[in-house]
Amino acid sequence: MNIDKLIDGIVSSYDKYGLINRNEAENFPNRENVVNVLSDIQSLIFPGFREAEDINQWNIRYVTGQRVNSIITNLTKEIQKALIYSLSTTKGCSDKANNIENSHCFNLAEKTACALIEEIPEIRRMVALDTEAAFKGDPAAKSNEEIILSYPGLQAIVVHRIAHFLHINGVPVIPRIMSEHIHGKTGVDIHPGATIGESFFIDHATGVVIGETCIIGNNVKIYQGVTLGALSVAKTMQNTKRHPTIEDNVTIYAGATILGGETVIGKGAVIGGNTWVTKSVEPGKTVYN
Repeated sequence: MNIDKLIDGIVSSYDKYGLINRNEAENFPNRENVVNVLSDIQSLIFPGFREAEDINQWNIRYVTGQRVNSIITNLTKEIQKALIYSLSTTKGCSDKANNIENSHCFNLAEKTACALIEEIPEIRRMVALDTEAAFKGDPAAKSNEEIILSYPGLQAIVVHRIAHFLHINGVPVIPRIMSEHIHGKTGVDIHPGATIGESFFIDHATGVVIGETCIIGNNVKIYQGVTLGALSVAKTMQNTKRHPTIEDNVTIYAGATILGGETVIGKGAVIGGNTWVTKSVEPGKTVYN
């Protein structure tokens, strides 16, 4: 067997078909780097819960400072790549123009990374409400700490709140990397574009799908296997509202499917298990199969 010939064939395919991500700044964000940054952000939100680290009242500021600096440095690099790649796919530029835009992208990337760090206290406030909603909504839950450590629905919500902030601040690609990473770990697929209010609880979690233009109000509880999706997946609908609106205090039971951008589930409504809903539901109503 000629190993060199086999290697030549693979390397040749890199030139022929592309789909290779080199390490230069102008290339695509690196998934592993993004996931590592995400892990640091999650540890910033729940210090001491995710890693075996010695945190006490005397060193918590130092530990936090180290983590903040690491996040800003590494996230800035990946956001810069995403911005440059996005520019390169929309227009061709001279080397001089590229250098100017690369510098602009770095400044914008650093500003966005710092803005995310500034947002952490607000994300922690939202996540604290999500945790409390899970504790109140699940009789099996013994403590908030148990929920933080073991509930996949909360893990998915935490990552969504991080990814959503980056998404609404114009960061390409990276929010999807984050959302798909946690999707693979929890079975919960939330597009970073979805807007989710306070005190959101996903019980049991697995199989939940929440689409890009979905709007969810406050105090909403959903169970496993729920889909909040689109009636049509035609590419021409890319810039339209395709997914439903779920108003405050709605409960959606396991296996329910709610579709359509004009579908509104009114305040306090209950959607029973395994139902198929494509029309709006009035506030306070119960729909069941």
